[in-house]
Amino acid sequence: MTGYNDDLRLAHVMADAADDLTMRRFKAVDLRVETKPDLTPVSDADRAVEESIRGTLRRARPRDAVIGEEFGETGYGARSWIIDPIDGTKNYVRGVPVWATLIALMDRGRVVVGLVSAPALGRRWWAARETGAWTGRSLSKATRCQVSSVTRLEDASFSYSSLGGWEEAGKLDSFLDLNRAVWRSRAYGDFWSHMMVAEGAVDLSAEPELSPWDIAALTVIVEEAGGIWTDLSGVPGLDGGSLICSNGALHNEALKRLGDGPLTLPV
Repeated sequence: MTGYNDDLRLAHVMADAADDLTMRRFKAVDLRVETKPDLTPVSDADRAVEESIRGTLRRARPRDAVIGEEFGETGYGARSWIIDPIDGTKNYVRGVPVWATLIALMDRGRVVVGLVSAPALGRRWWAARETGAWTGRSLSKATRCQVSSVTRLEDASFSYSSLGGWEEAGKLDSFLDLNRAVWRSRAYGDFWSHMMVAEGAVDLSAEPELSPWDIAALTVIVEEAGGIWTDLSGVPGLDGGSLICSNGALHNEALKRLGDGPLTLPV
């Protein structure tokens, strides 16, 4: 058993409150949307969710640090919670149901708990170190996640978010090269691409530009499902600014086509 069961249960409690807030504001006619300095949208729901989670953590985990997309970093110490209140805000503000609250716990530099809650899809994914990855509606109604066993790129399904993101990153040619090499590619987008890798519905997922709060919760879920994640240079770190997830068998081949540098993974 893991030493993080209580933290995982707390993450579910915080996600329940987040789901209530986001679903009440989803498609609301008076939803307020602003533009941040980086020109990405932020809604009043984003801020409300992060404030809710921070309030719970102040009461339940007062010694832990918190890093959130909307309100930055508070506190310090060996343990820090990393929060993306709504991953997929552009979908959220347009009424597309593919968005989620991401909650992660990092202990001494390693993500040990991750939870992804997508209430408009009726889905949730979670993992704690050494207890496997799970999906379902609650802790008591869950099935185990396991990555696929596809071993050849020409048999693989690949998911991403947008063509434009790869073009802006100057990696359109390598992205298209990978698209041509796989059996199927679809832009399921955001967290969903990577969670479908964890549950074996998709074999590869990649994004060229992400922040740590976009990545943290996903990593432990993919790992506990038997998969591999790194940035595009092959390094498993939250600060690399990019993410590629796979079932493991396809990782090196995908990195060869998309990667930024020398491979660090064993062949």
